[in-house]
Amino acid sequence: MTDTRLMHTVGARAMEWLWAHRDGFRLEPDVDPEIGFLERFKPVGELALICKVLLREGVAGARQAQLARQLVDHVWRETLDGGRMLVRGQRTEPLSPIPAEVYLPYKELGYSQPEVERATALNHRLASWHFFDATPTRRLGLSAFQRRFGLRPVQPPEAEALTPTWLEHTPEPWTVEGRIGYDITHTVFHLTDWGENPDGLPPRLADYLATWLPAWLDDWLDLQRWDLLGELLVVDACLPRPTFDERAWEGFAAAQQPDGAVPAIRTMPDGDPDEVFDIVYHPTLVAAFASALSTSRAFSELARAAS
Repeated sequence: MTDTRLMHTVGARAMEWLWAHRDGFRLEPDVDPEIGFLERFKPVGELALICKVLLREGVAGARQAQLARQLVDHVWRETLDGGRMLVRGQRTEPLSPIPAEVYLPYKELGYSQPEVERATALNHRLASWHFFDATPTRRLGLSAFQRRFGLRPVQPPEAEALTPTWLEHTPEPWTVEGRIGYDITHTVFHLTDWGENPDGLPPRLADYLATWLPAWLDDWLDLQRWDLLGELLVVDACLPRPTFDERAWEGFAAAQQPDGAVPAIRTMPDGDPDEVFDIVYHPTLVAAFASALSTSRAFSELARAAS
């Protein structure tokens, strides 16, 4: 089992980098319409999700918890202008679920923007929501979103939405390349509410993952695909009996830079700071996610063994 200090240190260093680069979580209101105003909302929503996990698990040190709260508060006030940029996004693309999805973790952390909530409740009643084009894993995420937001169900229930996903069909392990790998990790995230409810993962799928996860961890470690490796470390922490794979964690920690950043693939990119941020913010957020959830589960396993 990996030393909990190593897992904790990865997360602490990741949070320091995210705080130092908080201005990278920017929006581009004047972006070319062909690109889309909502494109930059993704990092903002992911930041809130991961900070919520860190604060929820309660295993971070005082410094990490402080940075998580400061990061969320900064982005809510400065980047989202107290949620008003989400209102603008919803008006720009009325049928897009993205502004509401980004808003949800902020709402769960105690922030409020009534206009976003009114727009979400209204748009959710539109017939177009029934026909919103999405991949199976995305559809599962929308089903989980409506439940967490407290909306009247218009998406299929999660048990039904799970049916067409890659994970539900337990693909042959050697066919799980990058795209399928990400589909599998995000299916686990949605089913478990980002690690909060491990029982949401059906036992059959948990057994499948427990069988093949060690091989996938080895594969992505050897390929130095740090972003996907980090997500698979989160999946491990969601299983009934996590492995806390020592080799994978040591490789992941070694890839982390002295300032806390984690490259997506192989080594850190060079170039314009904004472009570098866009490449490495996600694996660095994943490092904080994997650290918080794995450290929490490791402490729980130790307590169970001692009882």
